[in-house]
Amino acid sequence: MAGGFLSGLGLLLGAFATHLTHLYLSVGVLAGLGWALVFTPSLGTVGRYFPARRALATGLAVSGASVSGLALGPLVPLLLDTYGWRGALLLLAAISFNLVAAGALLRPLPVPNESPGPPRDGRGLIRLLRHGPFLRYALAFVLVDAGYYVPFVHGAARAHEVGCDEHRAGLVMAAMAAIDGGGRVAAGWLAARPAVPLLRHLFAWAVLTGLTLLLLPLGRSFGGLLALALAYGFCAGALVPLQFAGVAEVVGAGRLVHAIGLMQMFESFGSLLGAPFAGMEVTGGLGDLEPVMGGT
Repeated sequence: MAGGFLSGLGLLLGAFATHLTHLYLSVGVLAGLGWALVFTPSLGTVGRYFPARRALATGLAVSGASVSGLALGPLVPLLLDTYGWRGALLLLAAISFNLVAAGALLRPLPVPNESPGPPRDGRGLIRLLRHGPFLRYALAFVLVDAGYYVPFVHGAARAHEVGCDEHRAGLVMAAMAAIDGGGRVAAGWLAARPAVPLLRHLFAWAVLTGLTLLLLPLGRSFGGLLALALAYGFCAGALVPLQFAGVAEVVGAGRLVHAIGLMQMFESFGSLLGAPFAGMEVTGGLGDLEPVMGGT
């Protein structure tokens, strides 16, 4: 609930910005902190509510991000054209304030056979920082996130490179985002089958995501790029629910909220560096380092 208030407040204050620094502090810092306070406890709560079907429940929960992304894609330009950037931020702030009501619905229900919750002091985080399997798990996803967002950031530029107009480039990005949501639900449903351990499902989807990412530069026409983007979007989407459900397999459900928050902090380094690095063209003694997706 605090995160919903901060995210709405950050967007609201951003609407009255008179300098770029004001936007950094309001939309960047304040709203960003609010979204972080929403994301981690939401996933942790879902993971604790449904211990037997954690992957499926998480997949359904995180599929909402794909739905909102598809909705905001055409909505934000329309708001900008109609109300300007200040009016658009005000309307987005009003939407974000609804997170306060959504947070009120997350009740601390007792979960059978599990501890009531993570410790409320810093010892839980310290133990996680000494937890070898968790640190290796988090490091793996730092590397995953270094490439994960590259197609979403540079995909439109790559589509233009292969001769697509604005409409077709937008279609590639919209299709990738839509299938991403389908992959999240499908992976959660498949992981709910008890025949194969969840972490093996996660490993398989991570391998498929890496392979499709490697193949994306081979899409040299609209059709080829669209097919590869759909394959990547589905596999990349499948990773998301299994990643967070897998945390409980590594550290236990009692430390799930702490572990998700700490892992997200580590992952942010990969997320921040991956897309800019992929957009650079470096010339040196070893030759050219071409962008992974071709755009800058």
